[in-house]
Amino acid sequence: MIQMIMPKMGESVAEATILKWLKKEGDKIEADEAVLEIATDKVDSEVPSPSAGILSKRMFEEGQVVKVGEVIALITAENETTANVPAVVTVPSASAHSIPSSNGKSEKLSSLLSSAATASSHTSKSSSDKFYSPLVRNIAKQEGISFSELDTLKGSGMNDRVTKNDLLQHIEKRKSGSAIPSQPFIQQQPATMSSAPAVSISGNVEIIEMDRMRKLIADHMVMSKHTSPHVTSFVEADVTNLVKWRDKVKDTFEKREKEKITFTPIFIEAVVKAIKDFPMINVSVDGTRIIVKKDINIGMATALPSGNLIVPVIKKADYLNLTGITKMVNDLASRARIGKLKPEEIQDGTFTITNVGSFGNVMGTPIINQPQVAILAVGAIRKKPAVIETPEGDTIGIRQMMFLSLSYDHRVVDGSLGGSFIRRIADYLEQFDANRII
Repeated sequence: MIQMIMPKMGESVAEATILKWLKKEGDKIEADEAVLEIATDKVDSEVPSPSAGILSKRMFEEGQVVKVGEVIALITAENETTANVPAVVTVPSASAHSIPSSNGKSEKLSSLLSSAATASSHTSKSSSDKFYSPLVRNIAKQEGISFSELDTLKGSGMNDRVTKNDLLQHIEKRKSGSAIPSQPFIQQQPATMSSAPAVSISGNVEIIEMDRMRKLIADHMVMSKHTSPHVTSFVEADVTNLVKWRDKVKDTFEKREKEKITFTPIFIEAVVKAIKDFPMINVSVDGTRIIVKKDINIGMATALPSGNLIVPVIKKADYLNLTGITKMVNDLASRARIGKLKPEEIQDGTFTITNVGSFGNVMGTPIINQPQVAILAVGAIRKKPAVIETPEGDTIGIRQMMFLSLSYDHRVVDGSLGGSFIRRIADYLEQFDANRII
């Protein structure tokens, strides 16, 4: 008799709720076949069987909360009698991904899942030494996916293991043309693709290991590019009135508030107004669902002394006036640079601004800060000759000009929305009241 144990789903997770039993008592199950669905406060997951056999006993009912490490089911091996001494086999941690609706499975995929045992006679390792369960290998074989293609997939399971859902999502991408099909499934085919090109380290070089933050940033940027089809739109804005106003009030403001007022709070205020006009920019994507955020939480990319970036978040920025935004910007930026931010102060952003102008750049094409769908880059403000329209006719004058760049997720933000949104930001900046009292 094999004891099926409630797996640990994360460092802080101590219990899980049984959502649904996928197998009844007496059902035959294969190794790695999903037996039940569970939910924690972090993820919903399937729990696979640790061994082939018969589901003899379900120890808990649907809806019950079970502690990690407790026995949730008993499995009898087909060649085993009930007189055998029970053995404890710990179930590997279930893969941390959402469970697709069973209504969405095609008959073909259902038959693949039920016939997963036929793959048990094949090797469970590719030439790259990655482990693939019989279920994954059987689906791959039926779909003509080679080990070399499997080796390129980033798994969501324990130790980056490729799970059933990882493979099914990859299959859907292949069918839609967003993934390149491979050659038919060949046993022990050597892996021919690598995650990154080989780099020569011969010659006069210095090798620097990335620090932890740089590794996280690198992974996040690559993930964002893989997740969202990026499009970038640009506008040029005449911010002469804005610059004149800041020059006029900055000394008085600093004496009164003991704070310096930079251009960043003004940019944030304009973005907040534009989001109110175009709320579909303030969203995130979950599969085929669009999640519209009611709170406007603005992240501001901040450069650290190490050269890395961090994005503290101004929560509910639409509830703050310009003075309040200024104080939040200064406080978050100063504490970010000395490593004093709290975890909750870099979470829950709905839109991000990055100031490439602070490095003397006139524009940039920023990468979206997932799971947001847009990010604004503000360039350097520079004096330029420009055409000025007056009632008496056009004339040439020296104006304070800047470029704004908006990168957006083309899955849910089309050119009309993205272009209109960035144009509206520019309008608010250009129409800034030079006589405004703060």
